[in-house]
Amino acid sequence: MTRDDFIELATPEAVRGVAGKAEKAARLLREAARDYAPVVFANSFGAEDMVLTDLIWGRGTDGPDIGIFSLDTGRLPAETYELIARTERQYRRRLEIFYPERSSVEALVGVHGINGFYDSVEARKACCHARKVEPLKRALDGKKAWVTGLRAAQSPTREALKPVTFDEGFGLVKINPLADWSEHDVWIYLHEKQVPYNALHHRDYPSIGCAPCTRAVRPGEDIRAGRWWWESPATKECGLHVVDGRLQRVAPASAKVSHGDTPAAQKVAA
Repeated sequence: MTRDDFIELATPEAVRGVAGKAEKAARLLREAARDYAPVVFANSFGAEDMVLTDLIWGRGTDGPDIGIFSLDTGRLPAETYELIARTERQYRRRLEIFYPERSSVEALVGVHGINGFYDSVEARKACCHARKVEPLKRALDGKKAWVTGLRAAQSPTREALKPVTFDEGFGLVKINPLADWSEHDVWIYLHEKQVPYNALHHRDYPSIGCAPCTRAVRPGEDIRAGRWWWESPATKECGLHVVDGRLQRVAPASAKVSHGDTPAAQKVAA
């Protein structure tokens, strides 16, 4: 099913349903901004992330106090850079961009080669670590929570995703406002709100990462089949959202997080 198919199926009932989910997501963002400041949103400019960008920046002074940053790995598609520029123009805001450390990339290429990520899972994860995980650590330094555009339906590794979790790897709360959204929901929202999105979505790229590691999906394939397509589905995560081999952990009831009696914190322990 294509993006246009989703829009054609946008019945009035479906539009109302998405509006309700959007208000729920906006409420979670406001709670997170109130209870876990400072909070940031890691924007990778997929369709889901553009929904969140609009929920944060598109509501003017009523929007939550959440900073937005992105990781420029140095290998992004041209269409993603174009979307970054378009987003900044539309919302009249500047993103904070984090880049890999030059020495880390030079060492990576020196060991594995310019495209060594195709040779093994180990080499691919080393590339993701240098270009994504390390910059993310700097972006999250000093923060109490971060927002992501993850959805439970995106892949087998994300089925257990909850709206609020505790990320043991980074030691902070992770907010997933779109955890229960479908791909249909995402495209109805983008269409109804006239939110910009990546031109690659018109070319059968439902999930977009670095250019060398993303291809278009074929009819009937999973929406993330084009990410690291040469690997097993079980290994298709970059390390940003994996703890002990799993996507993330739901925090136990005893997890110590700031403002533990707040509504957002109660969701963590649920």
